Amino acid sequence: MPQAYYIFRSGRLRRKHNTLYLDPPDPQEPPDPEDDADGDPETPPEEAGGTARKVIPVEDISELYVFGELTLNTKLLNFLGRLQIPIHVFNYHGFYTGSFYPREGNVSGEVLIRQVQHSTDPARRLVIARELVQGAYQNLRRNLAYYRNRGKPVDDALTAMEAEATAIDQAPDVGTLMGIEGRIRNNYYQAFNEVLRLETPFAGRVKRPPDNLVNALLSFGNSLLYAAVLSQIYWTPLNPTVSFLHAPSARRFSLALDIAEVFKPVVVDKLVFRLINTGMVSEKHLLSQVNYAYLDEAGRKLVVKEFEERLRTTVRHRRLGRNVSYRGLIRIECYKLVKHLLGIEPYRALRAWW
Repeated sequence: MPQAYYIFRSGRLRRKHNTLYLDPPDPQEPPDPEDDADGDPETPPEEAGGTARKVIPVEDISELYVFGELTLNTKLLNFLGRLQIPIHVFNYHGFYTGSFYPREGNVSGEVLIRQVQHSTDPARRLVIARELVQGAYQNLRRNLAYYRNRGKPVDDALTAMEAEATAIDQAPDVGTLMGIEGRIRNNYYQAFNEVLRLETPFAGRVKRPPDNLVNALLSFGNSLLYAAVLSQIYWTPLNPTVSFLHAPSARRFSLALDIAEVFKPVVVDKLVFRLINTGMVSEKHLLSQVNYAYLDEAGRKLVVKEFEERLRTTVRHRRLGRNVSYRGLIRIECYKLVKHLLGIEPYRALRAWW
């Protein structure tokens, strides 16, 4: 079964027949003077990924996540595009940069028209946006309820979240709804010091740049989730640029941001809780040369390993009567939106039951 591949090594990615080869960097090739244009430190030769060639049968690939510095050509992109394999690119610090998004194969003019109609009609957009926030809230609440049942003093945060959530269904517009969602998350984050075993207390969410281990993990995990959601949208008739909660805008796939809100609590947040509370990742995995704002490569590899393992984890789906992976739940969420847009069934965002 095809799977996601995460490439941390640098080198040349090329194709021969139905196999991809990742060759080590050519030591004779002069460095590109543009490489340091964004201020990222140059990758030391000893960290470039070793000298062994990596062989990847193309039929094993569902998507590629690239963290190293790769050289490739348009022939390879054409080949991957023909096989409908997206490539997600991350910068030196592990932040999502962009995607090679092959031409969609599962297109539907009717779905696109309905999607645009629902996005541009304030009333219909609000119906979907409310449900996205409601699903995200229920999953956030479930996370804290788990720790409350185990004796953690998170009642104040839960009470504050519940008070804010009462206004979700009465929000008159998406802007107000986004404010409610933001306050719910801020109350949620206030419980992190009770949930997590931290060397340094967590003061709140900081994104640009992250200022501590928790924020670095959340930012990196959210970037991974955004790309994973985008890969699942690709296999549906949905257009990733037309959204309902986040404002559609240039240079981003805003529908992926919408759907990711529902899954952040059950994928990224639970992952962060596990990584910190088990001691798998600690402040030693932060880069000192950037004021401890970003994870080092060892830390990113640990997060990627646990992230992929989580996406492969299965739960028994109540309605389908079979086991479904977290990655499969994301695709199901996309098709639930399709059914709503076509008037088949009202959209109800995922609420974790396990």
